[in-house]
Amino acid sequence: MTDSRTSAGLTAAQVAERRADGRHNAQRQASSRSIGDILRENIFTLFNGILTVCFVAVLLLGDLRDGFFYGVVVANALIGIVQEVRAKLVLDRAALLAAPESRVRRGGEVVAVPLEDVVLDDLLVLRPGDQIPADAEVVESTGLSVDESLLTGESDPVFKDAGAQLLSGSHVATGTGYAIVTAVGADSYASKLTSEIKKHSLVRSELRDATNRILVYLSWILGPIIIVTLIGRVLAYGGFSRLFEDERWRRALIDAVAAVVGMIPEGLVLLTSLAFGVAAIQLASRKVLVQELAAVEVLARVDVLCLDKTGTLTDGELALERTEPLGGDALAGQAAVALAAFGADDAGNATAGILAGAFRSDGYTVLRRVPFSSATKYSGVVVRIGDAESSWVLGAPERVLADHPVELARATAIAATGRRTLSLARAVGPLPEGAHIELAGLPLEPAMLVVLGETLRPEAAETLGYFAEQDVRVVVMSGDNPVTVGAIARALDLPGDAVDASALATDEELDAALRTADVLGRVSPEQKRTAVGLLRAQGRTVAMTGDGVNDAMAIKDADLGIAMGSATAATKAVSRLVLLDNRFDRLPGVLASGRRVIANVERVSNIFLAKTVYGILLALVSAALLWPFPFLPRQLTLVSSLAIGIPSFFLALAPNRRIYTPGVLPRILKYSVPTGLIAGIAAVVSYAPIYRSLPLHEARSITTVTLFCVSLWILCVLTRPLTGVRWALLGAVAAAFTLVCVIPFTAEFFQMHLRLSGGLLWGVAVGAVGAAGIELFYRFAKRRELVFDRQ
Repeated sequence: MTDSRTSAGLTAAQVAERRADGRHNAQRQASSRSIGDILRENIFTLFNGILTVCFVAVLLLGDLRDGFFYGVVVANALIGIVQEVRAKLVLDRAALLAAPESRVRRGGEVVAVPLEDVVLDDLLVLRPGDQIPADAEVVESTGLSVDESLLTGESDPVFKDAGAQLLSGSHVATGTGYAIVTAVGADSYASKLTSEIKKHSLVRSELRDATNRILVYLSWILGPIIIVTLIGRVLAYGGFSRLFEDERWRRALIDAVAAVVGMIPEGLVLLTSLAFGVAAIQLASRKVLVQELAAVEVLARVDVLCLDKTGTLTDGELALERTEPLGGDALAGQAAVALAAFGADDAGNATAGILAGAFRSDGYTVLRRVPFSSATKYSGVVVRIGDAESSWVLGAPERVLADHPVELARATAIAATGRRTLSLARAVGPLPEGAHIELAGLPLEPAMLVVLGETLRPEAAETLGYFAEQDVRVVVMSGDNPVTVGAIARALDLPGDAVDASALATDEELDAALRTADVLGRVSPEQKRTAVGLLRAQGRTVAMTGDGVNDAMAIKDADLGIAMGSATAATKAVSRLVLLDNRFDRLPGVLASGRRVIANVERVSNIFLAKTVYGILLALVSAALLWPFPFLPRQLTLVSSLAIGIPSFFLALAPNRRIYTPGVLPRILKYSVPTGLIAGIAAVVSYAPIYRSLPLHEARSITTVTLFCVSLWILCVLTRPLTGVRWALLGAVAAAFTLVCVIPFTAEFFQMHLRLSGGLLWGVAVGAVGAAGIELFYRFAKRRELVFDRQ
């Protein structure tokens, strides 16, 4: 080594001293939201605020039983908080399992340590794919180039010579080297990288967007309607001049509270969060780390899944199968020593590690190295064997054997069987100076073929078949030889021949290839990123999986980035999902979770918004006609709890395999508005002829029965197809309402004053007609392809 500082690195005592005085790379990045954030998002919402004001008004001036609606708010908030805190704890533990490591030289040996264990003055050992864990100064460079795009936006790698500064958060693109750590912890960029990436890479969630738009619409109309309701209540009880007679103001206040309670979908946001949180917990238990909860939904919308072959379709573990000499015995002997020299690079890549285990020799001295580059597809070494100096190159056969068609054909035939084939050649004469040499015009003597084997993941074929059944197109983009990639693709029944992406000179040519081909080889990192952009420009929703550093930016640009657990630190940092145990077959489970979330939240939203629609209608009609409001707050709470809140909890978590269809919000509005109007009209029709002829408390009880009948049928059509469990849910809801009405204590609590009379029969009959109206609309919606029960 050329710098005395790279001889052995720090001693154990020096490391301990630096850790003791705080000079270590402490990372304070939260892997998920804080407890405070969870509490704020679940408690301090617009609708919780309105309902809290209503509850306080009831508490101070009315009957506490009319504040029963607030129990729903508290229960839903607790559900959301508990589930999201549980999700946080699971995600935090899983994030620790996904924490990247760094290689450092200490006491003369190279060891892997967690990022937080890197200390000031540590000697980093850098190789392609490594993330720079802390700011450092290069002390030795062998063609070292660093991708700083995550920090500076500069897409081209920057070459770093001795003395150059490295920023934490960048990663090694090509070459190898050593660097001394100059800043750690809060003094470096390491603690800021992940948070910055996440801040600028939130996934687009259609559910989140739809819910936010619903809340915005409601916030626009709630204020005016509340004012109209309050004025209507005052006028209904004789105007301001008589408002304080016989405590009419108390009745007016209770009516206003009831009207407001009916309009607010208090559990919608929290149940959406609940669905996301439960999905994230379930996926974490299957070793899938969800770095953003809404990412669960996105895979359900994906229609193109881009895969890297190595580590995804194959197990990523290469093994030396055999070598085949291309020259005489003497050249073969020298070639074995050269391969030992390629393997004896502790900053080398995975191929060097394989060679190190298979070839050993003490009869050489390394004079110079040319690092492997994804651009040149080979590496080089100059060695002295005895008194003779020789130069060798090892790399892709199409580069190394370009001037030797017979040997190249032999290598291509081996690659066609799905093996990764490298070619070793001796240079006739010295290698040119420089970190990146051109082989064109350099005389090379073929010496040996190195055949490496990859094993197909046993679950790969079944997983790809699943995505084909789900109309998700799979595109394999690999940096390997197209012949090798094509052979593996054929073994997995992927259609078509592999396209050589290195022959695609323009984005237009790549775009044309992506429209027809599903397998591409020799894809450069820039082409992967471009391909993701081109597919998105075609209107596709793209997921990108990978594990290498060459996948990082493509993963970041995709709608959904998925990293393998063994991926480089940079790749995992920009992904939204991490498959911690490297099992590609986890993705169908993620897809199923996403589809369940989308379908169930859409179903639940229909129920909540139907309530909002009939709540607004009842508020406006009663204010315009100067009626006493048809319900007490506790009666609306009874209906919404039994027909909306409790069933929604179960429906949000129920299995659902419905294939995603765009347009969630329009479908919700097309269904919830008509059904809400039907329910509201039924309540008005039931209440209008009886509120003067019967005592007010009995008229309100009968109208509550009517509203429950219609609400129960809204729930009925939204739970279809009606399995045994769902019939049981509907039966339990109906039985619970009946018990509330017949048990004296609960009937008194909810003011359900019912007796067998013509009024009750009228209320039930109107409820039955309203339920029939819901059924007719449902059948009409099915014919118009607004289908909600395809599961």
